[in-house]
Amino acid sequence: MYTYDLLETGCYYLVKEKEESPVTMIKVAVESDHCLFIQRFDAPLETTWKLKKDTLHDIIECLSDDAVKAWEQHFQNNLGAFYEGDEEE
Repeated sequence: MYTYDLLETGCYYLVKEKEESPVTMIKVAVESDHCLFIQRFDAPLETTWKLKKDTLHDIIECLSDDAVKAWEQHFQNNLGAFYEGDEEE
């Protein structure tokens, strides 16, 4: 078991919150004295505060800058395809 306290602000991580949960990508956006503001890149996008002492089942990896850039490009392309069908004419 790990805790959120091990995560660094501004970094993207692949984690499993519980043993049976799917792999999730998160980013630590803000750090306070006792908490972290976490962005989860699920569908839909979610933000939440976590106590630093809250547990994570596994921190799989901290993503490299290159991996984040590749993911962002893919993510943006998928968002554009998703919203194209919603445009009213």
